[in-house]
Amino acid sequence: MKIEWIGHACFRITSEVGLSIVTDPYETGFRDIINYGPVDVSADIVTVSHEHGDHNHVQAVSGKAEVVRGTGTQMVKGIRFRGIASYHDQVEGAQRGPNTIFSFEVDGIRVVHLGDLGHALSPETLAELKGTDVLLAPTGGPGATMELQEAIDLWESLKPPVVIPMHFKTPKCTFPKYSADDLINLRPASRKIGASYISLTKSEVPPSTEILILDYSR
Repeated sequence: MKIEWIGHACFRITSEVGLSIVTDPYETGFRDIINYGPVDVSADIVTVSHEHGDHNHVQAVSGKAEVVRGTGTQMVKGIRFRGIASYHDQVEGAQRGPNTIFSFEVDGIRVVHLGDLGHALSPETLAELKGTDVLLAPTGGPGATMELQEAIDLWESLKPPVVIPMHFKTPKCTFPKYSADDLINLRPASRKIGASYISLTKSEVPPSTEILILDYSR
């Protein structure tokens, strides 16, 4: 499969047979804080982790995509999505509302998109996420998502083979506290790929965790 980082928390994941999933499409110019270019891609499926304009702008995606929201299990176009309840803050959603973590499998590779997760996860939720192959994790820090060290602690507990950071500070999105360089300072093994996408097959999943920092494509 191919994983392209469009920007912010938005990825396009394309299977070997061409089925495409877009996660958390953003509204360009939202509150003058999202300055990535328009999403302007087509997709078969769109996932929405929560109802903020930098994550739920489904009309930016062309085609007749089916939208996946909320918790529980949904089977959509042959893909099983598991929505796991969480919060956008440290106080059970009282500040910024709920958040849905999505887990799904493409080409035999289990992908987990954390959305705007704002808190450490319970042992029960961590157990549910065991076996993740690719973790799409916010690393921008407090004010919108969990503290950077909390994010690191989470993936060091899960030990996914691939971690792809998202929702961090860039020249086109300056409100997060931390940038990719802040992550590299904490975890020097993190690698900037120098491209907006990676291609991965089940046989290519690494044996131990690799932190791969993509360029945004918009």
